[in-house]
Amino acid sequence: MSLNFYRRIAFGLSPQDELPQEPLSWALNQLNTVPDFLWKGSIPTEKELRKKYGEWVYGDREVLRKKFKNDKNAYRKAKDQLRIETGERYFELNEHAIRHYQTKYGTQPVFERFWLFWGNHFAISEKDFLAEFSTGPYQREVIRPNMLKTFEDMVQAVTTSWCMIHHLDNSESVGPNSKRGVESRDTINENHARELLELHTVSPRAGYTQEDVIQLAYIMTGWSHKWSRKTLETGDVWFDQEKHQKGEKIVLGKKYKNDAKRELAKVIHDLATHPMCIKFVSTKLCRHFISDEPTEEMINPVIEAWNKSNGNLIEIHKAVVTQAFKYNDTSHKFHPPEIWLMQLSRMFDLNTPLSAEKMNYAFKSKPTGRQGQLSWILREIGNSPYRAKQPNGWSDFEVDWVSPELLLRRFWFASVELPYLLKPQNRSHGFILRCLKNNFEDHENMASLIHQFRFGTTDKDLGRQYGIICNLPGVLKV
Repeated sequence: MSLNFYRRIAFGLSPQDELPQEPLSWALNQLNTVPDFLWKGSIPTEKELRKKYGEWVYGDREVLRKKFKNDKNAYRKAKDQLRIETGERYFELNEHAIRHYQTKYGTQPVFERFWLFWGNHFAISEKDFLAEFSTGPYQREVIRPNMLKTFEDMVQAVTTSWCMIHHLDNSESVGPNSKRGVESRDTINENHARELLELHTVSPRAGYTQEDVIQLAYIMTGWSHKWSRKTLETGDVWFDQEKHQKGEKIVLGKKYKNDAKRELAKVIHDLATHPMCIKFVSTKLCRHFISDEPTEEMINPVIEAWNKSNGNLIEIHKAVVTQAFKYNDTSHKFHPPEIWLMQLSRMFDLNTPLSAEKMNYAFKSKPTGRQGQLSWILREIGNSPYRAKQPNGWSDFEVDWVSPELLLRRFWFASVELPYLLKPQNRSHGFILRCLKNNFEDHENMASLIHQFRFGTTDKDLGRQYGIICNLPGVLKV
């Protein structure tokens, strides 16, 4: 078993990590519990950040736009001040720090890799300031604790979460024959129902039709965020009976009797346990950890574990890791930029993210450049995690990450920015060699490529070494 396994299912080995004696057991044992967050700084709750979001939306929409409707310059200045007071430019930076601190220093890096996978599977795209106020706590409080439960439990939690309901506009969905629909002539919004079928559960291969989407949208009517004049759309999730479509619904050939809020749980059970859902999600897991084109031999043991455990995610994760271990030396997987950056940070003990003390924010001035550095790097290498452009999240296919521009951005980071992130005691050629030996079977050949630069310790010399090393095929992929 090659050392690549530790990068395939985690983030490589840090200079302080000991080489595990039993790699597979080391990995499997990390999946039984949810590790605590190590971040010592502020970890605001979803409700706390939703309150801040409410202050931002209300302050801008209901106060500043009206107060300065005839003075664009004054409006712009007041809005910038509101950004500071509500943390609109800060909270995403803090969430990135929490996330990257956990993957760098956590003792269960395999668990963290699965956490990243599920956050992307149930993606929240870049919309309505969700990246600033909501996506981070959604991934921390909704997805993470459900990783020890069943897939059905996770789908239930995600589907009825405030973040997903707002993201896919389900509060705007009104049954045509509901009390509200009759009075206002409002009708359904299909976004949430369509993504639940297409992206989160059965996929188009289940053969659902447009009518299935409509019927599922009827079932989902009523699931909304409470609205008030002061909090606007940032209130808690509830079931609004006055919006719910009355009558029987049929989804994928199954009838669901008129049963108000209980209808959604029933249809999610059927979708989450559908054979096409099991195959679709099992394939995505194998694609993420093993190969862009996983074979039936890779996927079937994951499906078997799913069926035997009734969708228990611990057992599903263990089956994926076992398959990744089995095919580690015969398959290859290209890593997206954020995981590549996380691996570099752990393997080379980079000074990123900042410590919790340096991320403190007083809500009196803009975040500093250093506080925003990690988020800036993620944008520059093309993979800001909470800002996927579409609801299907960031791609897991190599072809989408190997454009000349994206590869040049990685080379720029490793050769220009990375040297400034090295700790003073690690600014040597010998340190690079130790890190390579910890993580790569081919470390001697890799070292030979930077042999000519071994005597230089300036930023430029180190940049040449890291620019080469970090962009070798064996580093970009496992």
